[in-house]
Amino acid sequence: MDIDDLLAEVAVDSTPQESRDLQELTRAWVAERTAPEILNWPEELMERVLERIRRQIELVEDQTGNMDPKTNFKLIVIQTELERFKFLVRSFLRARLKKIDEHPLHIRAQHTASLDTMQSLLSPSELQYLTSHQALLSQHYSTSFLSQFPASLQRLDDTTGGISMVDKPDEDKAVFVRALRDIGTVFIEGTDRRLEVKRGDVWVVRWSAVRKWAVGSGTGDVELI
Repeated sequence: MDIDDLLAEVAVDSTPQESRDLQELTRAWVAERTAPEILNWPEELMERVLERIRRQIELVEDQTGNMDPKTNFKLIVIQTELERFKFLVRSFLRARLKKIDEHPLHIRAQHTASLDTMQSLLSPSELQYLTSHQALLSQHYSTSFLSQFPASLQRLDDTTGGISMVDKPDEDKAVFVRALRDIGTVFIEGTDRRLEVKRGDVWVVRWSAVRKWAVGSGTGDVELI
């Protein structure tokens, strides 16, 4: 650990929790909108953020109508901060739901696999949405045309013959990343390219090459930008 890391830790410790949550939420929002696949659900962060939003809404409702100029100015500041958090949360959730709509079967399989780890891929509400969404699609497909096929050809997740019908995101999509810490040599699979990634570096690289270090999917040593 060098002097920059020590100074960064001191700066984080002296930063109010609300500011740290806003920074984490912004990073999670950017990462979710940029990464080609859905990232792990940040449960602890979202619990703190949603609880803060709830408390601020209650405060605004309780103080609305107060004619004290100082109180009114304070409410304006609170409402401005509240709208910023609400925008980030809404946009973050929309990005995740869009991916669920695009790759429901793949994400369901990933979520099932994540249940054996410490961090779940989806929130309970997202899992409920995915289950309902897939049930409606299956019913629609069956009513429209699948019922006319032999039973062996009616599965939407069929992998017979080594060909999978499950649509997956492009894991080799290029993403912009910034290194938050030194991570050493990164190998680009399928090529002879090697990247020496150091703190502060910005790279355009395949998502599959940096996924295990990325915020939201790995160690958090690099952030998507």
